[in-house]
Amino acid sequence: MYSTILRTNIPLRGLTTSATSSQLPSLPVSDFEAPAYRGPTYEKIVELQKTRLTPNVTPYYKKPLLIHSGRMQWLFDHEGRKYLDMFGGIVTVSVGHCHPKINAALADQMDTLWHTTNIYMHPKIHEYAYRITETMPGNLKKVYFVNSGSEANDLAILMARLHTGNHEIISFRNAYHGASPLTMGITAHSTWRFPLPGVSNGIIHAMNPDPFLGHWGGKYCRDSIAQTIRECNCEDGNSCEASDKYYHELEQIFRFSLPRGKVAGMFAESIQGVGGTVQYPKGYIKKAAKLVRANGGIFISDEVQSGFGRTGDHFWGFQEHGIIPDIVTCAKGIGNGFPIGAVITTPEIAQCLDRALHFNTFGGNPLASAVGIAVLDVIEEEELQKNSKIVGTCLIKGLLELQKKYEIIGDVRGKGLMIGVELVEDRNTRKPLSIPHVIEIWEKCKDLGVLLGRGGLNGNTLRIKPPMCISQDDAQLTLEALEKVLMLHHSKRRRNSLR
Repeated sequence: MYSTILRTNIPLRGLTTSATSSQLPSLPVSDFEAPAYRGPTYEKIVELQKTRLTPNVTPYYKKPLLIHSGRMQWLFDHEGRKYLDMFGGIVTVSVGHCHPKINAALADQMDTLWHTTNIYMHPKIHEYAYRITETMPGNLKKVYFVNSGSEANDLAILMARLHTGNHEIISFRNAYHGASPLTMGITAHSTWRFPLPGVSNGIIHAMNPDPFLGHWGGKYCRDSIAQTIRECNCEDGNSCEASDKYYHELEQIFRFSLPRGKVAGMFAESIQGVGGTVQYPKGYIKKAAKLVRANGGIFISDEVQSGFGRTGDHFWGFQEHGIIPDIVTCAKGIGNGFPIGAVITTPEIAQCLDRALHFNTFGGNPLASAVGIAVLDVIEEEELQKNSKIVGTCLIKGLLELQKKYEIIGDVRGKGLMIGVELVEDRNTRKPLSIPHVIEIWEKCKDLGVLLGRGGLNGNTLRIKPPMCISQDDAQLTLEALEKVLMLHHSKRRRNSLR
C-alpha cells in the first residue's frame, strides 16, 4: 500500500464552522511527499480551460481541483492538499497512482524502444499477448490490442457482424459502451448520445434488468451481500423470479424485432459502470448468452470497468455469471492509466479479420505492452484481487450500516471494489435525490478529502471504485467522511422542514 497509516488532524476545507468538529475524520500521514507544483497559476489554468479546450472537457466540482501529483491511492493538488482517490481516475487506476513497479517498467522500455508499429515484430506485444490470454478461460486465446474501451467495443461490433453474417446488435438500456460514432449506438444512456442520424442503425436496446429501479427485483436477486430493500417472492437461493421476467422481455426482442430472429451479438457489462453500478438478477446473463448463441449471435462481455480482479471473487467480471463469452473487451484498469485496450476472442472469430486489412498504429506498442505486463505482475504479487474482496466487503458492510441510519440511501450494490450508493428522496417510490442535494453531498465529501464519482441516468448514484491497493483504514475513512456529510445533510433538511 506504500503508505504509513497514522491519523493526524489537519485543516479541513470548505465546511462550515459547525462541521469542523473533533468528530471529523482525518487523513493519514504518508511516507510520500508530493513535489512542489511549478506549473501555471490556478487562475491561468482556469482561463486556458475556458479558452483553449473544447466545452465538453468539464472538470468535476464547483471549484475544480488542480491535481498535479499522485501516489498509490492518494492525489495531491497544486497547493499540496491530499485526497483519497475513491474513484481511481474513473475506474482506471487499478493498482495505484505512479506505482513504482509500473513506473520502472515504463522507464526501462522508454530507454529501450518506444515505437515501431507492428510492421516489425517486437517482443513485448508477444509476451503481453501470452500473459493476458493466459488469464482467460476456455478458448479465448486471440487478442488484438487497441488504445481505449471505445476502440475495443467498436472492433467487437465489427467482428460480431463479420463472423456471424448478421447485422443487429443488442445492448441494455442504461448501458455505456463508448462514445465513438459506432459505440454511441450501443450506449443507451441519453446523457452520452448526440442527435446524429444513423447512430442506432442495427442496434436494439433491451430492457435493463435492474433489481432496484426496474419493473422487477427484490431482496434475493443479486449475487452480492448488498441486496435491494424491495420485497420479492423468490426464496433465498439460486432461483430468481425477476430474472425469469426480464429474460421473457428479452425473448420478445428475438420474437418481434430481429430479422428471422437472427442477431450478430449482444453486449453486456458484467456490472454496469457509468449506469450506476447496476447488478443484474442471478442467472440472467447466463440465459441471455444461451439465447443469443441459439439465434446465430455471439455474446460480448464488456470488462472495461469490471475486469482485472476488481469484483473480488474472480479475475474477470463475467466469471461471476458462470459464462465464457465469445468476445471480451477491456481497457481502463488494463494499463493503470496508460492508454491500452484489448479485444480477446477465439481463433475462429478472430479469423474474420483476414478479409481485409485492419490496422491500429499504436495498438500493442512497446510502451503499452510493458505497462500491461507490469500491471498483471502487480495484481498477482500484491494479491489485489484478494484485497478487493476483503476491503470491498468491509466497505459494503459499512455502507449497509449507513443505509439503516439514513433514509437518503436507497440502495447499496456491488461486489469487491465496484460499488454504488444510490441516493433517493423517498425509499418507497425510489424517486432519485435531486441533483443540487446530490452535488452538495458529493462536494462535501471532497472537502473532507475523499473523492467519489457519480453515475446513473439521474446522476444520483455515488460511484466508489478506487485503486485496488486501498486499505481497510482507507475504507473506514471513506465511511466516516460519508457519514459526517450525511449527518450534516440530514440536520440541514430537518431544520428547513421546521421553518
